[in-house]
Amino acid sequence: MKIISYNVNGVRAAVNKGLVDWLKTASPDVLCIQETKALIDQVDLSLFDEAGYKYSYWFSAERKGYSGVAILSKTEPDHIEYGTGIEYMDVEGRNIRADFGDLSIMSLYLPSGTNIERLDHKLTYMDDFQHYVNELKKQKPNLVISGDYNICHRAIDIHDPVRNAKVSGFLPVEREWIDNFINSGFIDSFRFFNKEPHNYSWWSYRANARNNNKGWRIDYNMVAQPLQEKLKRAVILPEAKHSDHCPVLVELDV
Repeated sequence: MKIISYNVNGVRAAVNKGLVDWLKTASPDVLCIQETKALIDQVDLSLFDEAGYKYSYWFSAERKGYSGVAILSKTEPDHIEYGTGIEYMDVEGRNIRADFGDLSIMSLYLPSGTNIERLDHKLTYMDDFQHYVNELKKQKPNLVISGDYNICHRAIDIHDPVRNAKVSGFLPVEREWIDNFINSGFIDSFRFFNKEPHNYSWWSYRANARNNNKGWRIDYNMVAQPLQEKLKRAVILPEAKHSDHCPVLVELDV
């Protein structure tokens, strides 16, 4: 099974930039989208249907034009879980999960910490999400959590770790959280296969950052430990340019 996670930074804008043609070529079995910034009735689902994704599930924020996640699939899942049941998370449309047999795939959009208020919100979210996942894994041990975590794990994952040391997304408290999250029973699938620097999934629109590859790796396919022997490959796809992020892929032999 090939899974791609992609923060599209507005699905309607990404469609206008050729997202559907790219999707036909990339052809994942499951596509996890973050930051849709759209309600389902604002999206032309027929475009995705024609591309082979008859089954699409959207969980939008209550606030229009904000946040939102989706899962697109070539095959019908057994179950879709909209949100986490934690109200303050779910009003922002940040989690959706699809179950395929004993494999569960979640699309996650973790908040950014752009100011003090949002950073406090992010830290609360991180702690509550960890508790939620700890309980979820008891029921769904074969879990893949794909999405935009808005955190770089290590210095290798950011182009300038020194000057960004006090910037949200690379704060010590955030890095410690994602370290603990991995140690709670997950594999950072990209780093499982690739230990090299200069591999990023997000670039600022400013200062020609993408062309100069001054980026951050904040998008992950986190794979639960019981699936380790099923891992086949994991790559970043920077040639896809429909967003300030790029897609990240993991393939499982299931």
